[in-house]
Amino acid sequence: MPAMACCVDAAAARFPPGYAVATPVVGSSFPAPVPLSGVPPASNNVEASHWSPSLSAELYNIDGWGAPYFSANASGNLSVRPYGAATLAHQEIDLMKIVKKVSDPKLLGGLGLQLPLIVRLPDVLKNRLESLQSAFDLAVQSQGYGAHYQGVYPVKCNQDRFVVEDIVRFGSPFRFGLEAGSKPELLLAMSCLCKGNPQSLLICNGFKDAEYISLALLARNLALNTVIVLEQEEELDLVIDLSKKLSVRPVIGVRAKLRTKHSGHFGSTSGEKGKFGLTTTQILRVVRKLEQLDMLDCLQLLHFHIGSQIPSTALLGDGVREAAQIYCELVRLGAHMQVIDIGGGLGIDYDGSKSSESDISVGYSLEDYASTVVEAVRLVCGRRSVKHPVICSESGRAIVSHHSVLIFEAVSASTYESPAVSPFGLQYFVEGLPDEARADYENLSDAAMRGEYETCLLYADQLKQRCVDQFKDGSLGMEQLAAVDGLCDLVSKEIGAADPVRTYHVNLSIFTSIPDFWGIGQIFPIVPIHRLDQRPSARGILSDLTCDSDGKIDKFIGGESSLPLHELEGDGRYYLGMFLGGAYEEAIGGLHNLFGGPSVVRVLQSDGPQSFAVTRAVPGPSCGDVLRVMQHEPELMFQTLKHRAEECVDGNSITATATASLAAYLAHSFRNMPYLVVGASSCSMTAINNSGFYYCNEDVYKDPAAAEDEQWSYGVV
Repeated sequence: MPAMACCVDAAAARFPPGYAVATPVVGSSFPAPVPLSGVPPASNNVEASHWSPSLSAELYNIDGWGAPYFSANASGNLSVRPYGAATLAHQEIDLMKIVKKVSDPKLLGGLGLQLPLIVRLPDVLKNRLESLQSAFDLAVQSQGYGAHYQGVYPVKCNQDRFVVEDIVRFGSPFRFGLEAGSKPELLLAMSCLCKGNPQSLLICNGFKDAEYISLALLARNLALNTVIVLEQEEELDLVIDLSKKLSVRPVIGVRAKLRTKHSGHFGSTSGEKGKFGLTTTQILRVVRKLEQLDMLDCLQLLHFHIGSQIPSTALLGDGVREAAQIYCELVRLGAHMQVIDIGGGLGIDYDGSKSSESDISVGYSLEDYASTVVEAVRLVCGRRSVKHPVICSESGRAIVSHHSVLIFEAVSASTYESPAVSPFGLQYFVEGLPDEARADYENLSDAAMRGEYETCLLYADQLKQRCVDQFKDGSLGMEQLAAVDGLCDLVSKEIGAADPVRTYHVNLSIFTSIPDFWGIGQIFPIVPIHRLDQRPSARGILSDLTCDSDGKIDKFIGGESSLPLHELEGDGRYYLGMFLGGAYEEAIGGLHNLFGGPSVVRVLQSDGPQSFAVTRAVPGPSCGDVLRVMQHEPELMFQTLKHRAEECVDGNSITATATASLAAYLAHSFRNMPYLVVGASSCSMTAINNSGFYYCNEDVYKDPAAAEDEQWSYGVV
């Protein structure tokens, strides 16, 4: 019986040109391996030694989705351009230098934080605000528009204190305000706007009860420029009743349900059947009731929202024109209208395709967007002889997405090597197979000799399935089953049918840090932030730490189902970045498997040798923090475990010193983040008297004798 390796070897000369061999048999002359999809073949003058950062930028389309804030630098690392196109060469910030500063131990001058890591870039945030304002200012001036643009930031996109405070501070010169959609968001906005421009708008959206409306009316008493937007008709009665009781004259807006509908995923809240807003009939009833109560002067704002990620200016212009007509009708009916709030919808280009036919891209620039809005309002109001209103937008995604980068590590990658099978070993294995399985092998061998490679795959699958069935019946041993797996894998590799995509295991929870991928299939650009001067030699998908089959990323920009990646190098770290995730991801992330959020650093551009300064560093939630969220009491849990250790001492299982060491280790376990410590272990575990108990003997831990009285906190600082 010929060995399979010999059979394939003998047929190698007749392999058709379309086939490639992943693992050639010794002595064969097989064609070169098939190149990675999207990666130029090594023979096209781009050998690994000639690979360049510019080729990586093209491969990952960095200039498409990242411009003008991200680029591949000459060192092969990803850089941040904090001032966009105006960034000078010496002002660029190397992300790898940030990672080193953040993750290095404090003894080496680092911050000692654990990954995963969110890097916040306030300079980018400021540039996004200024760019949006400049785009509208240009449109207003160039078109002779008779009013101004005055935006608000919807805090639901990212409620982080420093993000919101930065927006208020950066936007104060041009009266940039905030939008709230719940009571805690309203309290947050009220507090932040106390330090902002007094003319900044505070837009109160969302479903409202008496407490919400009372808070909004209180905000007007605090001299905040507050507008209560009616999302439901019945909210008007609450506004009228409470404003009389509190003796506050309200400023009211109405949210209109437009006929214009966004057909993409994000357009489900638009159209006549949308979740929010009033129909034209309901708006007319609101006008009549306010007129009857001599409060029609309170109605001053019209709000609408076509949907997030508006793909084209054609759809945008259509919706704005419809809303402008409603605005003019409200003016005709006697309302003292001042503001048209076009809502959100200003999209960003997640994949760099500049497409108007995609949910993850847009076919326009900031300037195109602003020009379309201003022109639509100007033309409608001009035809109706209505004074131009202040234009407001709620562009959260476009403001905050770019300023945040999620950095995480790949800790391992799947590899599968077929077991070495010698001709004699294979013959021994085959002779031990049952008759039907042996017949499948003989058919497989004959097909290989004839060069019928599709038939080889059919017989290999049949052989494998038959052996699996026999293993389940108990008539085949585990060693034989493993040999069959190896044989079938070898066949697939030899005829080029093996799946080349590997699984890279990443130190991350997708449910916590990239929940929109799991929830709605939102795709973000993911790129290695270093080794961009090296040609990636593998393709992979990303699998997270959670015990969940959905905890993986297998869809990438460009319609790819895998990502070009580099081989992991021994103990070397491999860092990946997820970009454009500054909106929503932190707010909606969960605690699946009790993996908490990442560490967070705030990084500003500086004129120092590293071009940046870390102005704030917050370690990620500890094990104790996430346990407390689920109503556990870490302090009591620690005491329970410590008491159990003391009981073991009483039983002479371990010594008192070892018990104290164990208590110290447990305390640190509660204080540490749930994520893996990659590379050299941060905790060298030593067995105690072979009893199965372990403690950490690193110098970073305190003297075990002091552990009993140690006071430890789970609070994030």
